[in-house]
Amino acid sequence: MTSARTILLTTLTMFAFAGNSVLCRIALRETGTDAANFTTIRLASGAVVLWLIVRFYRQLQAGEGNWMSALMLFAYAAGFSFAYLSLTTATGALLLFGAVQATMICYGLWRGERFGAWQWVGLALAVGGLVGLLLPGLSAPPLFGAALMLMAGAAWGVYSIRGRGAGDATRVTAGNFLRAVPFAIVLSLLPLADARMDAAGVGYALASGAITSGLGYAIWYTVLPMLKSTSAATVQLSVPVIAALGGIVFLGEAVTLRFVLASIAILGGIALVIRAPSRRG
Repeated sequence: MTSARTILLTTLTMFAFAGNSVLCRIALRETGTDAANFTTIRLASGAVVLWLIVRFYRQLQAGEGNWMSALMLFAYAAGFSFAYLSLTTATGALLLFGAVQATMICYGLWRGERFGAWQWVGLALAVGGLVGLLLPGLSAPPLFGAALMLMAGAAWGVYSIRGRGAGDATRVTAGNFLRAVPFAIVLSLLPLADARMDAAGVGYALASGAITSGLGYAIWYTVLPMLKSTSAATVQLSVPVIAALGGIVFLGEAVTLRFVLASIAILGGIALVIRAPSRRG
């Protein structure tokens, strides 16, 4: 794979990941489709696209999903959707990304990795940025929505950790998407789900599932072996920034000074943790 192609595919993937936030926020704010049905349609359409990719392009690869990983995938997707009922696109993406990286960093520490001085500085900076973002004030995000998005990020972090070494990533993801659909259907049937759908919302959910999720993950797992692990982690720092731009362009959302400062602290701190070398204990 050429360097130019690697850069192009990586860029497309980052826009796809950010696109999930934009599409979800548009659907829940501008259409009549509820969060539970958005989640169900997203997971189901993602499962179909990933199954087709596995069926026709990755037949000889090994790997399949499992129910625990599917539950984590569902927890991520449901928390993500319900959080965007109250969060702006930018804030949701920042909280999600921060929680994913924090979960994986904590797992590394638990596994025996030891931080150097700059990594501890980065961790303190990221935590300080998160606290600053969530402190009460006029521009603070709603606490319940923020908690849901942090939960979604932690679930995705666990899902990512469980997926390591489980076989072909695209095949495993396809199996997990398929297994997550029943959980989402049950959620949609609950009385509290307030089930509502319209054509526009369904269209956004299909785009989120089939394109920015299904195709996005397939492209990411294709390009991932071509990237160093630190590069793969660092490049994802761009996702909240792209999502913020999407919120401005498509939803007219304002970006506050608090968000800008918190983003610099959180993303900069995570970058320090990722880029600085760890050592085993």
